[in-house]
Amino acid sequence: MATIKVGMLGIGTVGQGTFRVLTMNYDKILASTGLDIQITKIYNRHPELDRGVDVPEGVYTTDVNDILKNPDIDIVVELIGGVEPASTFIKTALENGKSVVTANKAVIAARGQELAQIAMDHHVLLRFEAAVCGGIPIITSITTALLSNHFEELQGILNGTTNFILTKMEEEGLSYQEALGMAQEKGFAEADPTADVDGLDAANKLSILISLVFGISAPPAQIPTRGISNVSSIDMDFASEMDFRIKMLASAKEENGKVYAAVSPALVPVDHPLASVANEFNAVFLTGNAVDDLMFYGRGAGAMPTGSAVVGDVIGVARKFEKDSDYDLVPQLRYDGGLDFAGEGSGRYYVRMTAPDQPGVLGRITTILGWHNISIDTVVQRPQKKAKGQSSTAPGSATLLFIFQKAEKKVIDRALSEILLDKAVTSVENVMRVVEE
Repeated sequence: MATIKVGMLGIGTVGQGTFRVLTMNYDKILASTGLDIQITKIYNRHPELDRGVDVPEGVYTTDVNDILKNPDIDIVVELIGGVEPASTFIKTALENGKSVVTANKAVIAARGQELAQIAMDHHVLLRFEAAVCGGIPIITSITTALLSNHFEELQGILNGTTNFILTKMEEEGLSYQEALGMAQEKGFAEADPTADVDGLDAANKLSILISLVFGISAPPAQIPTRGISNVSSIDMDFASEMDFRIKMLASAKEENGKVYAAVSPALVPVDHPLASVANEFNAVFLTGNAVDDLMFYGRGAGAMPTGSAVVGDVIGVARKFEKDSDYDLVPQLRYDGGLDFAGEGSGRYYVRMTAPDQPGVLGRITTILGWHNISIDTVVQRPQKKAKGQSSTAPGSATLLFIFQKAEKKVIDRALSEILLDKAVTSVENVMRVVEE
């Protein structure tokens, strides 16, 4: 029986879940693996606070070096979040000969290449299953059982908060603000939900998946990203009438030696597997040249699902120790795929505009679209109510809802800018990708 000593950085939500999973399933893990995995130190800046877990006396420490530079610690589990000081802590642990398991998507997206190289240089491991989609074993699957595939496309619902909000808007008719408030009440959204609702969290996760699937670097800041705050009941109603559901999608596709990617709300056909993913659940839909279509589905966040993924990585690292093969010859993160990252690319798009309700407006819009070779698949006009006190004979406004046929996103953006400059419309309120059936 091998004894593996673990030092944990942080005892927040994921830290508590990790501690619970390892302690409640200790006997099962021991019987299945022969590994005696012990959390011997936990870095906790405020040990006086009740964390809801029964931590033995002497395990907490307020000095991070009691873990990072402790010769008795085999594996460091980083669960404090954020890029710094987490990145520095991980680097120090690796340089001191300790393998690291982390749930920190921001660190892996920003510094993964550097940290993976440090791990290889020091013959230790860096593992990060919990950084993408919580308890869903997507990273392990891509890097093991599915490694023989050439992947053509990935699409994912990678953020449970935005999926919960959009589900409540669709199913209960709530406004965006009402659904956000419900998500905050239930603990799915933070007091400051920016990282979730603006798509930043999903962009970090997509960046990691692009490295694993396509072997290239796509920094989160370079991935075109749009949030869900502009989604309204008008969009929801139109989507339903046209047999779509609105989902916050992270997508990447290889085409002609280039990888195109984006994070944005999208109209998903109701018969697409991702359309049925509701509430706080996550899913990743992959297309490989051998396995064809696969979907991974489950809880993408939360203490216990994420803790399960963390402990799974700890067991995987510990098993390598046992076999005396405790480092990677090739890192899981890859940047040698020989492909170019080329932004958002082309597709069908839904656009919502507000325009004066008067003759000739639609003609001016279609003329400008024609100059850019953008064809219209669907157009619906809906009159808006006149403002209070406005004369019944005064021109009002109309909402125009379009689905464009396939075009490059940058071309659509240029056309919409010209339409606004021409004053053919008052405003462009929303632009969303339309997923192909």
